[in-house]
Amino acid sequence: MADASAQHPATVADVMHPPVTTVEQNDHVAGAAYLMKHAGATALVVTQAHTSEPVGIITEADISHLVADGKNPNDVRIYQLMTTRPTVVNTTTSIRDAAKVMTSGRFRHLPVMGGSGLVGIVDITDICRALLDASEAAEKPLSDP
Repeated sequence: MADASAQHPATVADVMHPPVTTVEQNDHVAGAAYLMKHAGATALVVTQAHTSEPVGIITEADISHLVADGKNPNDVRIYQLMTTRPTVVNTTTSIRDAAKVMTSGRFRHLPVMGGSGLVGIVDITDICRALLDASEAAEKPLSDP
């Protein structure tokens, strides 16, 4: 009999997107939008230039709001728009715990930290997909060999 948890992701490391695309806080927002488009990302982690430590996060929603407010992304620096001190999780954080962090904080993206620093990013779609897969696996009857 197969263990259902062995077949489905248990931690954010199993579903995160590595490598994560990063930007520096002094870059223009237009540059962040360009990177998001070409990386297929919905958020970028903003890092400190000298340490590469996460200091913020910028999302496509942030950029949409900026444009809707009539501002030019070429005239705004990322530090002026980013969310500072993003909540992060580590590679061993369970999918369930990541979902709790996301719902309680109303986050759609979480940077993932590992032994070597920033190792990825997980988004709400990744978490929902993993929870749905686990739920479907739990509903399937076990077949006898």
